[in-house]
Amino acid sequence: MRRIIAFMIISILFLTGCTSQEDSGETVLLVAAASSLSDTLSELKQEFESEHPDTTLELNYGASGKLSQQISQGAPVDVFLSADQEWMDQLADEDVIAADTRTDFIQNRLVVISTQNTSFSINELDDLPTLNTDQITIGDPESVPAGKYAEQALRNLNIWEEAKEKFVYTGSAQQTLTYVESGNTEVGIVYASDLERSGLVSELLTIDDNLHDPIEYPAAVIKSSQATEKANAFIQFLQTDDAQAIFEKYGFST
Repeated sequence: MRRIIAFMIISILFLTGCTSQEDSGETVLLVAAASSLSDTLSELKQEFESEHPDTTLELNYGASGKLSQQISQGAPVDVFLSADQEWMDQLADEDVIAADTRTDFIQNRLVVISTQNTSFSINELDDLPTLNTDQITIGDPESVPAGKYAEQALRNLNIWEEAKEKFVYTGSAQQTLTYVESGNTEVGIVYASDLERSGLVSELLTIDDNLHDPIEYPAAVIKSSQATEKANAFIQFLQTDDAQAIFEKYGFST
């Protein structure tokens, strides 16, 4: 009997909370985004919320692969911003995203970086295996798009097997950058946008775009979202001139 009464009380409180939120007209959008977008979205969040004062963005960052898996398993997300097409394709195949909202909104490039105040020099990517360092950091190609693109480039040059003996794999693009910034490893492969937002690393080489798939970031509304109209408004906002200018400031290509 006590359990029944407790359940009824909790249910009433939950329904009261929902009613109150509906009456207030405020919406919280849950956005799952690739970690390489973290600094940029922090600024874009302010811009979007100033234009939509009835909407608040809650941002959750991580590797695109892990975020995609969480969404597939039912994580409560309104919008997914992926760093590659593969993980968005997987959600599309599972009929999890609203297909008509899927949009490519920015691009990126890959760069080889080193900790500042080191004497590394590299003229071509082919020279990577011969660098005088024991460890090179990249994202895990199984779940981190930056790592997948790096693997594609190295395989296309037939140096993957030789280079991978030095690799230290990370769980996100942000973690790869942090490793090199801290000096835990002296060399890494990250996005150009990661290089732009860090004052603790130096660029050794920009990797030729032709060596890997295009680095395109797709966005989509999740079908289970209870705020699809406002979620789609956020995706449209990402394509505005003002938003694109902010992306460019942070090293992305538009």
